Amino acid sequence: MAKQYETVIGLEVHVELATKTKIFCGCSTAFGGEPNSHTCPVCTGMPGSLPVLNKQVLEYAIAVGLATNCDITRNGKFDRKNYFYPDNPQNYQISQLYLPICRNGYVEIETEEGGKKKVGIHEIHMEEDAGKLIHDEWEDATLVDYNRSGVPLIEIVSEPDMRSADEVIAYLEKLRLLIQYLGASDCKLQEGSMRADVNLSVREVGASEFGTRTEMKNLNSFKAIARAIEGEKARQIDLIESGEKVIQETRRWDDAKETSYAMRSKEDAQDYRYFPDPDLVPIVVSEEMIEKIREKQPEFRTEKMARYKEEFDIPDYDIDIITNTKRMADLFEETVALGAQPKKVSNWLMGETMRLLKEQSMDPEDIRFSPAHLAALIAMVDKKEINSSVAKTVFEKMFHEDIDPVKYVDEKGLKTVNDEGALRKTIEEVVANNPQAVEDYHNGKEKAIGALVGQTMKAMKGKADPTMVNQILKEIL
Repeated sequence: MAKQYETVIGLEVHVELATKTKIFCGCSTAFGGEPNSHTCPVCTGMPGSLPVLNKQVLEYAIAVGLATNCDITRNGKFDRKNYFYPDNPQNYQISQLYLPICRNGYVEIETEEGGKKKVGIHEIHMEEDAGKLIHDEWEDATLVDYNRSGVPLIEIVSEPDMRSADEVIAYLEKLRLLIQYLGASDCKLQEGSMRADVNLSVREVGASEFGTRTEMKNLNSFKAIARAIEGEKARQIDLIESGEKVIQETRRWDDAKETSYAMRSKEDAQDYRYFPDPDLVPIVVSEEMIEKIREKQPEFRTEKMARYKEEFDIPDYDIDIITNTKRMADLFEETVALGAQPKKVSNWLMGETMRLLKEQSMDPEDIRFSPAHLAALIAMVDKKEINSSVAKTVFEKMFHEDIDPVKYVDEKGLKTVNDEGALRKTIEEVVANNPQAVEDYHNGKEKAIGALVGQTMKAMKGKADPTMVNQILKEIL
């Protein structure tokens, strides 16, 4: 009988925090910008410059720790991790080895079987990001951009509790949502504000010892992570089956080729010569500070879903999609608060909004239109000031440019013609000009009325109320 194997997976997730300035200096953390324009003596590691901790970084780290059920370290400090690399300007990174800010937490995920499972969080620590190397093929040179150097990160280190790619994705989704709801980061994998390294080993089912693990880097989408896990699992099983040893090493995943290759071997203790950072004061976290942060914690997705079900009476499917991003949930709630009916708001978000996001390859975070404008559009449809097809046209304009729909409808003369006299006159002309359709209708072909409605709408340039058109047509016929 063939041997059965199980995968053992732990993750190191780096999250870039949404502060306006860097972790130890006042430089901007904005994405983009001319190379080396968001820099100063501190984040470029100039001798004699002194770092000062950004308090917001500490608050975000504690907030994430509380949301993931961690113990918060009351007396902590920063350490220097020494290594030499061109994108690391001081030749050390300020991190936390001995006293990380958060420890011993967990998040609960849903498994494929529909059950619940706790994934342990070993620790969360604060650290600074490194710069970025840009390889210039033309000049055959490597350039360095220190804009990202000193951008605040938290690293969330899980226990090796996950057993499949599905569990890993469920864990990452859960973390992403918690952190987004906290406003601590936008967690965009494609922009690098959330990055995951996967530690993976395989062992025979029933074995108590872990196998030899490898670490995989360069994973910038959930799909790539799932593919990398499947690929590495198969590679390790092949090695074991053919009597070879799995080597502990860091591997890089190439998503285009769907294969990984070794970057460097990783002995158990790479000597980073950690020691306490002498330039930074110890971190003292008071009970009062923790309580203040706890009070400010938002309503997370699970509670939101339960409340929506009770309060808004919209389908579970809608609730699931709307609460899947904080931007969508905020938009929904704020539009409803302005007086729009929950189901109508949900229809616009689930229908036209999702369609346009997909067409434009955009994330819900990139939505530009305001709740006030969506509420105004829904009100105009409710009052029959515009019909549904005009509303869709206006919405598309609003989606791209956040125009005021009321002004736009006035300026473009798109209001529904509710003047029954004018409408009746147009319909009479349409009936007179389409004897065949009229005859078909009288011969019992109900569908023929559709052609007459279409002709009327065309004559009215789409600005008639279809219900009214149907009503008058039936009378005349």
